[in-house]
Amino acid sequence: MPAPHRVVIAVFPDVDLLDVTGPAEVFALVGRALPDGGARYDVRLAGPDGGLVRTSAGVRLATDLSFAEVGGSVDTLIVPGAVDGAGAPVIDPDLVAWIAATSRHARRVASVCVGAHLLAAAGLLTGRTATTHWATADRLAADHPDVTVDPDPIYVRSGNVWTGAGISACMDLSLALVAEDHGERVALDVARQLVMYLKRQGGQSQFSVPLWQAPAERRDIDELRAWITANLTADLSAAALADRMCLSERHFSRVFRKETGATPAAFVEAARVEAARRLLEGTDEPLDRVAEASGLGSPETLHRAFRRRLGTTPAAYRRRFRTAA
Repeated sequence: MPAPHRVVIAVFPDVDLLDVTGPAEVFALVGRALPDGGARYDVRLAGPDGGLVRTSAGVRLATDLSFAEVGGSVDTLIVPGAVDGAGAPVIDPDLVAWIAATSRHARRVASVCVGAHLLAAAGLLTGRTATTHWATADRLAADHPDVTVDPDPIYVRSGNVWTGAGISACMDLSLALVAEDHGERVALDVARQLVMYLKRQGGQSQFSVPLWQAPAERRDIDELRAWITANLTADLSAAALADRMCLSERHFSRVFRKETGATPAAFVEAARVEAARRLLEGTDEPLDRVAEASGLGSPETLHRAFRRRLGTTPAAYRRRFRTAA
């Protein structure tokens, strides 16, 4: 029987629990899906000193070995993430140094969620494309301009380095690693056991809050954004919004973009798509009513906006995300 794939998952104080247990569960289920003779996975949790590690959920995980005891070659090194009380990624220098050293003896390295910040700090993402949780993507790009950050994919592969999006995306990433090792049939069998899709449609933008933004320096711009989201069926053209602000259209557009990072048209469309998403998830309204109520006007415009912003269609989105009444 082939030697098992040696998987090492790094654990450290306040690590996100699912970032650790999600991949471990996926790899464990491969044993049920593989025919006799297939190479299983030998998953080990490694921590700073061995022993128990308290996760962000308060659950304590028992590690199998310390970082110093990992040694030798590693098939797959998985690096989860942790955030502090302000939601910023935790970057521990000793952990970063261990990741850099261990990665040199690993066939592939994968980060989960904000673990991408640790890979970047270890120099593993230099010159590569990567993703991370949508809420910290801008920070990753700002802190590491040598990394091409794409905030939308569920996961990204760049050579032998994989990066995954936020939290539950650890399962999608792990299934992709299984598919690389054993083919999509085995990965699909595991996905069925987990009651998951092997490949999700669309990207993180379906799950993030697209209207989340830091407050603008100008209160009147913040007030305008709130008014826009409450009046989506109104005339929200740049000219109409400029009139409301008592500014010339050109000056208004310049100020709005400076304060929000988006053009008025882009913000309005994002707000309308967000409203349409909620209607598709929570009601059985036909698409023409959804388009009208969200301010997008017609099913055609609704369809184009969803394709452009979410990479899917309104009908497909509803099938996937409709909540039970």
